[in-house]
Amino acid sequence: MKTKNIVKSLILFMFCIAKTSAQEVLTLEDAIKIALENNFEIKISKNNLKISETNVAFGNAGMLPSVTASVVDDNSIKNSSQTRQDGTTTSLDNAKNNSLNYGVNLGWTIFDGLKMFAKYDQLKEFQNMSDAQMKLTILDKVSSVNNVYYDLIQEQQKLADLDSTIVISKKRLEFTQNRYTIGKNSKLDVLNAQVDLNTDLGNLVKEKQAYANAKTLLNQLLARDLKTDFRVTDGIHVDRKLQLDELTTLAEKQNPELVMQIINKKIAELDLKQIKGERYPTIQLNTGYNFSDSQSSLGFTSQSSAHGLNYGFSASMNLFDGNSQNRNEKIAKMQIDNSKLAIDQQLIQLRSNLTVAFQVYLTNLDLIDLEENNTAISRQNLEITAEKFKIGTITSVEFRAAQLNYINSRIRLTSAQFQAKLSEITLRELAGNLNF
Repeated sequence: MKTKNIVKSLILFMFCIAKTSAQEVLTLEDAIKIALENNFEIKISKNNLKISETNVAFGNAGMLPSVTASVVDDNSIKNSSQTRQDGTTTSLDNAKNNSLNYGVNLGWTIFDGLKMFAKYDQLKEFQNMSDAQMKLTILDKVSSVNNVYYDLIQEQQKLADLDSTIVISKKRLEFTQNRYTIGKNSKLDVLNAQVDLNTDLGNLVKEKQAYANAKTLLNQLLARDLKTDFRVTDGIHVDRKLQLDELTTLAEKQNPELVMQIINKKIAELDLKQIKGERYPTIQLNTGYNFSDSQSSLGFTSQSSAHGLNYGFSASMNLFDGNSQNRNEKIAKMQIDNSKLAIDQQLIQLRSNLTVAFQVYLTNLDLIDLEENNTAISRQNLEITAEKFKIGTITSVEFRAAQLNYINSRIRLTSAQFQAKLSEITLRELAGNLNF
């Protein structure tokens, strides 16, 4: 009875993860928050969005007037000679001439074939494109954080399972040595138990390395000190209620890659509007207030000055440019056709990816059910085998086989849960509704 209680205690230990109170417990929500604040690619995407927002301005689209101030001061010293109509000659060495002009001028394009309005709308679409690119970057990074985080949960559970099997292997070695002492086991049984324990210890060392590497990778994604120590929460919960039709509907509305293709089409259409605007005249208003002052050492006028307002307008229209206008319009229309094809291609690719990912998701759910059943059976088998091993009706090797069956079933169950979670994350990422 005592042995049975010990075995049951050891089996229960397999479900517990060693607690490391000195370590920070990093939740998935906290990890995502840190990534959104620190990740370099996300920061770059946010800055690109700010640049696009800044570019959306009436002046950048050419709707506002331009005002310039200018000053020109021209001075010269020359040896000058002048001959008049009556034949008299006047000359002066080192004659000084000064000319000063300054003023403010305004130019305003009031009509350009509506190109300025198309340009402004295009700037807003570029902002929408930057916004979609930022969302795509955030989705990608949040997905990566999710994947690595749940991988750490998997590795953490493996460590707990391996710790448990080492406890069992040590008890098995101790029990085998005691039986050898009283002459009920051979030296070979003791050696086999020792080899198996060493194998388990080696597997634990490898698993610790995999766990440490996964920690480093998550710290990298969070853009923080790579040596930051922490542990993750326990357990992997998989949402079993995902529906392909709902995911597809969401994806067609908000998948960032599809949204970007739709924006590309709008940008191409606005390009065509700007090109068509070249067929119309361009009208510009001009006005200014200028001052001028000049002085001359030689000539009829020694000094003159003027100031006042000047105003007017200019108009220009392209009459013939070697058919460049027609070529540019044809090219712009073909770009629109290409953008439509890109949208159709993206839709088909998106639906295909969703269908494949959903099938993988369903398969992984079935594997979870299967491995849960296998784990329950292998646990019962280990309990029975432990009792038989105690009374000597089975060999140490048979007990080891039952032990491995149980541990492997636990590891396969955790792996199935992890793979199912990855499928869920992939589906949500494609649908554009991965929570962050």
